[in-house]
Amino acid sequence: METRRIKWGIIGLGNIASQFAADLLLIENAELTAVASRDFSKAEQFGGKFNALRMYNSYDLLFEDPEVEIVYIATPHNSHADLTIKALEKGKHVLCEKPMALSYKDAQRMVEASKKHNRFFMEAFWTRFIPSVQDLLQKINNGAIGNVNYIKADFAFHGSETENKRLFDKELGGGALFDIGVYPLFLSYILLGYPKEILAKAIKHKNDIDLQTSMILQYESGQSVLHASIVSESDMKAVISGTKGRIELNAPWFVADGYSLFKNDEKDAVVTLPTLGKGYSHEIIECQNCILNNEIESKLWSHQNCLDLSRIVEEIKTQIKLSF
Repeated sequence: METRRIKWGIIGLGNIASQFAADLLLIENAELTAVASRDFSKAEQFGGKFNALRMYNSYDLLFEDPEVEIVYIATPHNSHADLTIKALEKGKHVLCEKPMALSYKDAQRMVEASKKHNRFFMEAFWTRFIPSVQDLLQKINNGAIGNVNYIKADFAFHGSETENKRLFDKELGGGALFDIGVYPLFLSYILLGYPKEILAKAIKHKNDIDLQTSMILQYESGQSVLHASIVSESDMKAVISGTKGRIELNAPWFVADGYSLFKNDEKDAVVTLPTLGKGYSHEIIECQNCILNNEIESKLWSHQNCLDLSRIVEEIKTQIKLSF
């Protein structure tokens, strides 16, 4: 039985949207139906490059397009909530780039809109769907390293205010926590669940965004030591330690092409699992499967998962006195 093609729209045509659109072309039953930018020349250029059928100079026009089934939202963070809700109200399914919102309250509104309009909604946590993460979760659940009691993960790079303007822009929800801190927090959450206690400290920019934030998540019998920075570099490996061994995810861990398993400090196994394309393809496949099965959320990254992570981020935001 041939699977019907799912028709996508993309709004917010920056760097991540380009990588996403390139991966979309790799999926047989996916079609890029429309793209939209407030700058029409950008929409034309992007649409031409990725074979979009239609280009629009407004998001609203794309939401009105009867053929578009699902919208991928890759606009700046501060607009995610309102645009997601608007798209859901127009009967579109939505994949919204992470972080889904800049506040827990907005995250709740987005999930409520998905339920109210009976449309699929997911935060675009692509790392959840890459083969290496799927595989290591299965191994850990099967007891490969015993009980997980320590996680070390970071996401750090040297950004520049001239080249990465959005990152340093408070109005757009810039800073380390929301842009990249969500990744290590996500890893801790999928492995250990919701923490008992959260401790966070940040170094702030003069405009009050966080340049770097360090976080400790406390669990009943484990801890996660996490870090995010837009002003310093790290090796970008992630270590997951348990009572019987440890797993090291290859760098950069959030799109790892594999991992090493250690027992008694000796390398026990090396697992190689490359991504299809850049790696956005795996979340695209998940969205399409959910839509074809008439589901409004993914079992792998559910509405509740999205909300839990948003709540963890909100607590850190409060502790480091971040406000938008």
